[in-house]
Amino acid sequence: MIESDSFVISMNSQLKSERHRQIRQFIQENGQATVSELCSLFNVSPATIRRDLEEMDSMGWIMRDHGGALRIEPKAVEPPILKRIGILTEEKQRIGQAAAQLVNSGETIFIGSGTTTLEVARHLNVGGSLTVITNALNIAYELVNDGTITLIVIGGLVRNSELSLIGHITEQALKELRADKVFLGIHAVSIRDGLTNDYLPETMTDRAILQIASETILVADHTKLGKVATSHVAPITAISKLVTDRKAAPEFISEVEALGIETILA
Repeated sequence: MIESDSFVISMNSQLKSERHRQIRQFIQENGQATVSELCSLFNVSPATIRRDLEEMDSMGWIMRDHGGALRIEPKAVEPPILKRIGILTEEKQRIGQAAAQLVNSGETIFIGSGTTTLEVARHLNVGGSLTVITNALNIAYELVNDGTITLIVIGGLVRNSELSLIGHITEQALKELRADKVFLGIHAVSIRDGLTNDYLPETMTDRAILQIASETILVADHTKLGKVATSHVAPITAISKLVTDRKAAPEFISEVEALGIETILA
């Protein structure tokens, strides 16, 4: 039930920026909101509210939920991608090279955003035609001049810190695509909690990526293993292979292999 005496909608709320501010305030105060509640409060259509929530979700202000949105406390735990490129460079290069060797001529692959996945893109050399789908601007830039690659870049809202495209538009596009293999990076992976990241709005996009191929190859250096981040993406059994570096803890590798997941130490 909406408490009109505790949340007053101003007359100029039809301006999108002001409406976003007041939606955010309402969700912060109430913990959640449904589309129908927000339609009544702002006297706009459900389609308008859904667009508002999608944009605010991608900005990290709220978290989309079925039928509405939830309050979140966004925090940037991981440094932006441009600051991470110089970290563990040799390990990431070896991981990227090993992962790229899993690609065959004629395949369609998806490469997600990240610094390790960028190394996968840089080491592609199948000696024939290849189709690459990506939601990462830096990976698209890396591959755009390769005449052997058909490049598909998925649209969406730009997450500036990661140079990635995320959100509802991206997820809808992914429903229309299929790939032989997905190469995915992640903020953290553990046996118990599976794949997790530190940015809630990107979670739904990551889940949609996992649905487009029967084989998912996780590329992650040893610092990501046995760790847990804020937002659950999928169980560890969602991946087919783990490509990591030789500094990975043997106990962790043994537990992964016991689940039937192939591991490659680069």
